Amino acid sequence: MADILDCDLAIVGGGLAGGLIALAFARLRPEVQLLLVEQGERPGGNHVWSFFDGDVAPADRWLIDPMIAHRWPQGHGVRFPGYARELETPYNSVTSDRFAAVLERTLGDRLMTAASVAAVARDRVTLADGRVIRAGAVIDARGAGDLSALRCGWQKFVGHTLKLDAPHGIDRPVIMDAGVEQIDGYRFVYLLPWDAHTIFIEDTYYSDGPELDVAAIDARIADYARAKGWHGAVVHREQGVLPVVHGGDFDRYWPKGDEVARAGVRAGMFQPMTGYSLPDAVRFAIRIANAALDDLPGKTRAHAVAHWRRGGYYRLLGRMLFGAAAPDQRWRIFQRFYRLSPPLIQRFYAGQSSIADRIRILCGKPPVPIRDAMRTLWNPPA
Repeated sequence: MADILDCDLAIVGGGLAGGLIALAFARLRPEVQLLLVEQGERPGGNHVWSFFDGDVAPADRWLIDPMIAHRWPQGHGVRFPGYARELETPYNSVTSDRFAAVLERTLGDRLMTAASVAAVARDRVTLADGRVIRAGAVIDARGAGDLSALRCGWQKFVGHTLKLDAPHGIDRPVIMDAGVEQIDGYRFVYLLPWDAHTIFIEDTYYSDGPELDVAAIDARIADYARAKGWHGAVVHREQGVLPVVHGGDFDRYWPKGDEVARAGVRAGMFQPMTGYSLPDAVRFAIRIANAALDDLPGKTRAHAVAHWRRGGYYRLLGRMLFGAAAPDQRWRIFQRFYRLSPPLIQRFYAGQSSIADRIRILCGKPPVPIRDAMRTLWNPPA
């Protein structure tokens, strides 16, 4: 007979969403017997998650602050052809190593790693080795679901951390350096100075397709570093592909009859225009930890449906980006956006744009051909 484990709550997937839910329950509901199930050797994978100070409410910072590996109180900058700007909003980065360490220390034996999952149901998780976890409730946080149900562009990237022979001279993050050759859509370089000699360089693309030519991008990162006069060794690498959702059928992405609760990208819980999930993951984790465990599938789906509806404006912007702008001219949309007020920019990234913000973003001379913009706006989303 297969081994059987029992718990009140099983969370499948030890990435950002699943890990934050587990930590929220550990702090707010210590009486709940939970088990976080992760297929990797450690939770968190191989990622850097970053956020602006305004993305997370002060009352919720207790959940994410222990995982911040780097913080830049002096703010951040952006660079475009002929235009650059420094913004005062502080910036923070969470590394997967710090994330994993916090989870391991907090959860102890409530964290199960190197555990491949064969099946997930409302009240149980079956592992590939035959073990069964019986649970009062199950949350599936294993990453994206059926993306064929959604209309997507893609934000894709390769990142290198370089340990340099001499100081790099960068004192704050550069969120977008778009003064690079525009290849495969909107391309920019993202810089995070870990210390005076260590810098993270990420080459990012807003592209029509998800294909990632890692070798070619590795070479572009090396060229970028040489052009800056930076010489040293690559000590860390990562890569990823995020959906930028501009339409689709949410009921097909998460069918109404699905009896398993979801979280994170699997629930569609991210900012559609950016693929940015950390603010939603923090809010969702605390909300779920404060809710009763009965009918968790219904509660999580209702939350995700409301989030999908609120995201309609951002999906409209995504349609403009991918439908109205020529790929090598998409940078103009972001350059225009970064001329707007810092509070508006902050609310946009947090997915909390006001009505006035939404009007302001769209008003004025568009940075794309007006005929293409109008055709895109009038084209009804799928």
